[in-house]
Amino acid sequence: MSRGFIKEGDQEEIPMVPPRAYLPKGMPNYVTKEGLEALNKELKGLENERVEAGGNYIMSNFIDAKMKLLINRINTAVEVDLTKANKETVSFGAYVKYNGRTVRIVGVDEADFQKGLLSFISPVAKALVGKKLGDRFEIKIPKGTETIEVQGIWYEAVPLTQEVISTGAKQSAPGEAGASTKGEKISSRVISDKPEMSAKPQEEQVVPVDNNTDVFVPEENIMEFLPVVNDRGIIVGRALYMELHKGHKILHPVLHLHVINNKGEVTGRYWWHVAFGDTPEKTLKRKMQETLGLSGVKPKLKKQYVRETKTEKELVYVYNVISDENLLKTPEGKEYFDIFAKD
Repeated sequence: MSRGFIKEGDQEEIPMVPPRAYLPKGMPNYVTKEGLEALNKELKGLENERVEAGGNYIMSNFIDAKMKLLINRINTAVEVDLTKANKETVSFGAYVKYNGRTVRIVGVDEADFQKGLLSFISPVAKALVGKKLGDRFEIKIPKGTETIEVQGIWYEAVPLTQEVISTGAKQSAPGEAGASTKGEKISSRVISDKPEMSAKPQEEQVVPVDNNTDVFVPEENIMEFLPVVNDRGIIVGRALYMELHKGHKILHPVLHLHVINNKGEVTGRYWWHVAFGDTPEKTLKRKMQETLGLSGVKPKLKKQYVRETKTEKELVYVYNVISDENLLKTPEGKEYFDIFAKD
């Protein structure tokens, strides 16, 4: 807790100042646009209180101490650009309807469970991030476990009234499945034939195409924590996916995999981020199995180099693997193949 300074000889102590909402050390202070506006509004209010306190030494120092904590939060705030969010998945700033309840994932200072505002570091919010419409999974609660079904995802602003929070939106929210323009009450989407999903980190998506083959889709989970490394590949920290791809040029490790058949022909090119806490080899073997269904073969490290673009800086580990299996097709287009230009 923070305390204002007390002059020597003063008989009355300055009141203890309550701390701000908990934010883990090293965790970026992500905020929504509305959250940052609220912090600045709070600061204006304290500035006015400071003027009104006048010569009241105790109150003035109490307000000063509160302002110091608040100013630190404002100076460290990272406003998330929701226009860049994948609208089909849950991430920071999203409105989510689950189990008949509607919430929004926000910053720690914005959070208010009674108002439907969930801190992004809360267990429920972390479990929801990366999920899609219809996904079902279990989370641990004090009384055991709860099965959660995602019934709606949208990013357009919606007033979170008590009716909306507790029963779902009276009118379908923008972008929600089954949206109505006539004010009908939303009915919960029931998925009876979809198996329950565990709350594990988001994996690559497989998108069916018209010719009944599958195409590899690169991973993109803006709220996933990824390792930050030095040029030798030693982990020196971590950061969210979205921070690593916003032009800050923070070095992070990625994997490039070239699949070569027994004729020496390259039949597929794939890439993944190295998971936080993993070695490149561990992530690669898991992704080969989970995404490609490829096991029983040993990938070989070909080279390692730094790849830098306008938006990111990557330490690339290039691997080759020999296989004649029919795997996911790689996307077409120059933009995708430019990723592997220096391999």
